[in-house]
Amino acid sequence: MAERIRIKDIAKMADVSVGTVDRVIHGRSGVSEASRKRVEEILKQLDYQPNMYASALASNKKYTFACLLPMHEKGEYWTDVEIGIEDAVTTYSDFNVAVQLSYYDPYDYHSFVQVSNNILELAPDGVMFAPTVPQYTKPFTEKLANLHIPYIYIDSNIKEEPALSYFGQDSNQSGYFAARMLMLLAGEEAQEIVIFRKLNAGIVGSNQQERREIGFREYMKEHHPACRIWELDLHAKRDSEDTQMLDEFFASHPTVKNGITFNSKAYIIGEYLLKIQKKGFNLMGYDLLQRNVECLMQGSIFFLIAQQPTLQGFDGIKALCEHLILKKEVTRENFMPIDLLTKENIEFYYNK
Repeated sequence: MAERIRIKDIAKMADVSVGTVDRVIHGRSGVSEASRKRVEEILKQLDYQPNMYASALASNKKYTFACLLPMHEKGEYWTDVEIGIEDAVTTYSDFNVAVQLSYYDPYDYHSFVQVSNNILELAPDGVMFAPTVPQYTKPFTEKLANLHIPYIYIDSNIKEEPALSYFGQDSNQSGYFAARMLMLLAGEEAQEIVIFRKLNAGIVGSNQQERREIGFREYMKEHHPACRIWELDLHAKRDSEDTQMLDEFFASHPTVKNGITFNSKAYIIGEYLLKIQKKGFNLMGYDLLQRNVECLMQGSIFFLIAQQPTLQGFDGIKALCEHLILKKEVTRENFMPIDLLTKENIEFYYNK
């Protein structure tokens, strides 16, 4: 076995102090450019790989990460993201990692601005968040960059303002895929479909939903340009009023047999279909919320697309730990699989 290279050996070869070598290895300031170059050249020649894990444990530094997520009720999509975050904090507990969760109203852009400014005042070591529309996300990311705080996108990616890393689906491709699957289900002769949205004051609530719909419409334009696409905008904050809107829609559009929603609340429509005992309507939605799964098993939802939110939450925190603590390179885009689930394969997916 080759003799282990010590920091003091590198210091002697570069004619600098041990402290200088340590600062170069860990990317800290306080080193002249000439000394840094000498040390880096020797490190390269020796192919020196520091034990960052041991160094991080020895430093006993505490790391605080801020996570900014949309407000939600327990059991909804973001609950699984939180579970993944908690799992990651437990996994990296040796490194004194703590996470502070904050929430914004996804249907109020000013809420995002206010809460993101509160996070900046905390001066966290890293940030993971679900971005809102670019014009309100950009000021936040610019301030993070100026403060040299690395940030991770989760659920939605804004390529114009690239983050350290992104964890989520390719939203446009997901919508394109959803259109293809829905039309296979509907049949080539399908003349009309409906898109169900959840809106508040004209706001959809996430970039991801908007981009899924863009991808969906791209497929439809390319392959089914004659198919009529209806839109039904339901209330994002007043679910109790949705029943009347659904009643009116189906009464006035009795020939529509296929529909999709790009958010995680497909159960709103699925439970309505069960209640009125409507048969023969093919509904497609997103995410494995328990209420969605129950509708899937009872047949009021035909397809669900899953995107592994627990893994997104875990891997986002993991990326911050690897970047800040272990000094590893982090992959810029990490796309979740587009998993298509039916009542026939849902049990396998859970057991997987």
